[in-house]
Amino acid sequence: MSKSKATPTFADPARGPVLSARFVVALVLIVLGIAWMAYYYIAVRVDPTAIPVPDAGSPKFMADLGDWNYLIGFGALLLGLAVSAHPSTPLGRGRGVVVGMLGCFLIGLIWICTFYVFSDSADTGGIPILNDLGQKNLFVGIGFMAIGFTFATRWE
Repeated sequence: MSKSKATPTFADPARGPVLSARFVVALVLIVLGIAWMAYYYIAVRVDPTAIPVPDAGSPKFMADLGDWNYLIGFGALLLGLAVSAHPSTPLGRGRGVVVGMLGCFLIGLIWICTFYVFSDSADTGGIPILNDLGQKNLFVGIGFMAIGFTFATRWE
């Protein structure tokens, strides 16, 4: 009679816990950053191509922030990714480090290349967020690459 395999648990001592407080905080920051930018872009932002120009959406404080909303959104997203590079999270150990590192490097590279390819064309209005940021797209791409380096420091 063979021994039955033990069922995997959420607190495997060899791999560490899947759900830690740090990982939950990282996920919340990532989701809030994406949601902040999506809500601003869809509901609050004034479409610059619309004639006559409509009034800004609500909440008023978000409309007053303008392009700073992207800094808040990308800041929360990138901070969440940086927090997830800790060894107590699944992305901070084992294969997760390689996935996080290469993922951030590739997203940053694709972001910058997409901006450069479409920045010269007259109609960049079809690419959400890229059309509002202009040259600040370089900061976003380099930010993703910098987070890739935080994952690279955890690679063994």
